[in-house]
Amino acid sequence: MTAPAIHLWRLRKWGRILARHGALMGIERDPNTPRPVRRLARILRFGARIPEVPRYADAFQAIGPAAIKLGQTLATRPDLVGEAAASNLLRLQDALPPLPFAVIRERIESSYGRPLETFFASIDEIPVGAASIAQVHRAVTTDGRQVAVKVLRPGIEAEFAKAIETYEWAAAQVEGMGGEASRLRPRLVIETFKRWTARELDLRREAASASELAEGMTAEPDFYVPEIDWQRTTGKVLTLEWLDGIKLSDRAALIAAGHDTTALAGKLIRAFLRQAIAEGFFHADMHQGNLFALPDGRIAAIDFGIMGRIDRRARVWLAEILYGLITGNYKRVAEIHFEAGYVPPHHNVAEFATALRAVGEPMRGLPVKDMSVGAMLDGLFNITRDFDMQTQPHLLLLQKTMVMVEGVARGLDPDINLWETSAPFVREWIRTELGPEAAVADRIITDLRTLARLPQLIRNIELRYPTPGGAPPAPPLREIEVVRVGGGWRYAAVAFAAAAAGAAATWLVF
Repeated sequence: MTAPAIHLWRLRKWGRILARHGALMGIERDPNTPRPVRRLARILRFGARIPEVPRYADAFQAIGPAAIKLGQTLATRPDLVGEAAASNLLRLQDALPPLPFAVIRERIESSYGRPLETFFASIDEIPVGAASIAQVHRAVTTDGRQVAVKVLRPGIEAEFAKAIETYEWAAAQVEGMGGEASRLRPRLVIETFKRWTARELDLRREAASASELAEGMTAEPDFYVPEIDWQRTTGKVLTLEWLDGIKLSDRAALIAAGHDTTALAGKLIRAFLRQAIAEGFFHADMHQGNLFALPDGRIAAIDFGIMGRIDRRARVWLAEILYGLITGNYKRVAEIHFEAGYVPPHHNVAEFATALRAVGEPMRGLPVKDMSVGAMLDGLFNITRDFDMQTQPHLLLLQKTMVMVEGVARGLDPDINLWETSAPFVREWIRTELGPEAAVADRIITDLRTLARLPQLIRNIELRYPTPGGAPPAPPLREIEVVRVGGGWRYAAVAFAAAAAGAAATWLVF
């Protein structure tokens, strides 16, 4: 177990880097920050040249790979780090200088247990991308297929393990201070980060996520997930189909290639809604660098390290909340928050509905292109503190992805509105899931499950209440009473006497 002094030394080093980039200014100025934390932030920035505008993304990049991934996690928590910091962290790029190919080759061969040429006819030594956890090379398999080979950086697992241990320790100290820090649940933030990292550090799990997403998106033919080459995939190496497409960030290239950018934006939003609401399993890192337009007009995604999952009940709540905000039914949105337990029951539903109206109504008169999901979510975050709402990690991850998707869609079509584009899909899903047909189907399923349990229930009754005339049940065995003879020497005497008696009986028999 790492000593607290080592955790403090690491935190001091990282905090100093954050301070030099102005990334601790928000912590100092926030009145809800615990006093010891504000005092520590002031000490860390002492003597440093602070920029006028904080550079959060630059600070996390300067600290290292684990901090980059932590920054991406914090980008989902504007309630914790503030809207400005979360927005800046969304631009966090985990690009690093590539490792020499000799190191990558050794990593691949040690993972496969066989020479590289056994699996690949050729592989480009210059990577197409180098990130904090892995780098990617283009290759051709021995059977002639174009593939992308993602390889974990050597030593990355140990580096992340050390950093996460310190993050957990620091989060526990801050949460233990109580107040607002306790409500925001920083330990849960680190636990979420730890789960994401576990998936990203085991490339088989990332491959499984891609495979599951592909199965769930069969009903959405305009969204494509590359096929996994399982025979060339291990915990350290992921091999998947190579995609030739144009990044959605390059609007000029998309137009030059003849793509309908408005149609692409609509396909992207529908694909996201299909994942999040209909399937409950969504790609949670849908930024422009991970999305491509294929020549046939489909949208393809890569990088499945960060995925979100929502159970059916939460999806029903989410759909009703979205539809309530779209249609202005704030009373129903407020009721759902109470039904879901997001708002403690001691608060007033009508008061919460009024607070929601204050967020939603100012946007209803705006032009379509000026309405923003991000602005709506920012307003919602501002009322969570007043109503003691504890953070819901799965919803925060979803909200972050919504903002990201909206940003990509606006880059394709500046006039698109996520609310209007979402309404038909959400309306149809609610009708399907909550309409009379769905209620009848749910009742039939419940009744059939009950009928299926009846035989076992009858057997349990017969065991408990046997048929008259049968053999009487055996009486329960009498518990053996343990008699205390006395002190320790008396136990020894009794044990010795019992052993002697046993030996004598044996001698007489033989």
